[in-house]
Amino acid sequence: MGRGRHSGIEATLKAMQVAYVQYNPAYLDVEQNLKQVEALLEGIEADLIVLPELFASGYFFRSRADLEAVAEPIPDGPTTQWMIDRCRQTGAVLVGGLPERDGDRFYNSAVVVGPEGLIGRYRKVHLFYEEKLHFSPGDLGFQVFEVTDRKGQPYRLGVMICFDWYFPEAARTLALQGADVIAHPSNLVRPDCPRAMPIRALENHVFTITANRYGAESNGHETLRFIGRSLICDPSGRVLHEAPPEGDQVGLTEIEPQEARNRRITPYNDLFEDRRPDCYRLS
Repeated sequence: MGRGRHSGIEATLKAMQVAYVQYNPAYLDVEQNLKQVEALLEGIEADLIVLPELFASGYFFRSRADLEAVAEPIPDGPTTQWMIDRCRQTGAVLVGGLPERDGDRFYNSAVVVGPEGLIGRYRKVHLFYEEKLHFSPGDLGFQVFEVTDRKGQPYRLGVMICFDWYFPEAARTLALQGADVIAHPSNLVRPDCPRAMPIRALENHVFTITANRYGAESNGHETLRFIGRSLICDPSGRVLHEAPPEGDQVGLTEIEPQEARNRRITPYNDLFEDRRPDCYRLS
């Protein structure tokens, strides 16, 4: 479940391994896509792995019928169950996107799973382009989940999906709830996100992990081209790892989540304590 920033986790964490997966999924071929991701993760030892948005289904749906063919309940659908099985085998936490079916509604969702099963879900708040034709806007808000690495050390994990990056309020909301790391499953087509994510990391003093796909996909009358360039950023805005525009890659790096805890900029300034909500007009 989501927890706030004052949840009692002490800043004693040590280094953990985090990774993104970048690849080019086949449209509507869930079984084959799961096999491909399984192959990419062979031998990878990581505490947290972030997979792309809609990573097993494809993205640019040609029809409502195509979406219905691959939409899944959470946690009983094949994608979430595959993720849980993978976590039980490796001890990792996985975050990945899938089309969620809930009654007669469909959501562009991401699940957070661990060795014990489903930890939580996030439904995309800011729908992009023709997503608005197929999905309902997310209704669960932005949440931060308390999770542990393979050594049992706790940290706080926030989740947003793709186009949420365009809205600074999304990452700020997660940071204000105490996120140490923001997982960012994506299917990016705009070229500017890789420039923006270091700023999101810097202005909120958090780690960010963007997992994107590459390749192209057509809905029958238009083709979208995905930009790749998955990346991991640290709280200073430094890019720790970035993938090329094309090609399969598992980007693996080491972080220390406690680096996100101290938001003091100078002896007189703290990133959050210096905020002046009384002066901001946000609506």
